[in-house]
Amino acid sequence: MPNERLRAAMAAGGWTYAALADKVEVDPKSVERWVNLGRTPRRATAMMAAEILGEDVHALWPALRQARPARAVSPELVALYDQRADIPVSTFVDMLTQARERIDVLVYAAVFLHEAYPRLNDLLRERADDGCAVRIAIGDPDSTNVQQRGAEERFGHGIESRCRLALMHYRPLAGVPGIEVRTHATTLYNSIYRADDQALVNAHVWGLNAYGAPVWHLRRSGKGGMFDTYASSFDAVWETATPIREG
Repeated sequence: MPNERLRAAMAAGGWTYAALADKVEVDPKSVERWVNLGRTPRRATAMMAAEILGEDVHALWPALRQARPARAVSPELVALYDQRADIPVSTFVDMLTQARERIDVLVYAAVFLHEAYPRLNDLLRERADDGCAVRIAIGDPDSTNVQQRGAEERFGHGIESRCRLALMHYRPLAGVPGIEVRTHATTLYNSIYRADDQALVNAHVWGLNAYGAPVWHLRRSGKGGMFDTYASSFDAVWETATPIREG
């Protein structure tokens, strides 16, 4: 059955088969089949064509509304914990200890690490001495997003106090070669603890402290997976963050 919606969109914009084919990098005969035979292009190609034509991709090709099959389990998912409180601190420490190239920590406070493992700063210095790049991003206690999170957790000013405590814990690392510590004022959807190609991602749930929220343990298996999604999120927050002063 011909795709009359596509035919009309092309006619309205003065698009020939060849011209549209050139833009989306397919053979003109493919575009002709889309129009005259009602064929559906691949999703990426369809989205590109719809954008060029100024049309909704699902209006042009309704078949693309069908959900793609979901994988039962991501190949990058090592473990899923019901809540952070279920994870012994040794799991975090062991992962950081194994890092050889990069450690990234994105949190609001996460003072539980220093409280349960007082040698955390020493560990991070040791990793940096061995050539590991260490980046720590903690919440700015004066930011509206941190304060809003406190209200959502129903801890009031508690989270601001924890951020100030975290700042006190990490400040001695400011200026240490290989280690950067910054404060950020972003809305934090997940806390991220990365060591090379492994990461522990602690979800944030409205009305619940992070210790009661789920954590997934990821191991990178290739480009474009879940691991890279969170790694890119860290990088985006890091660019907005402010280095803390030594002292």
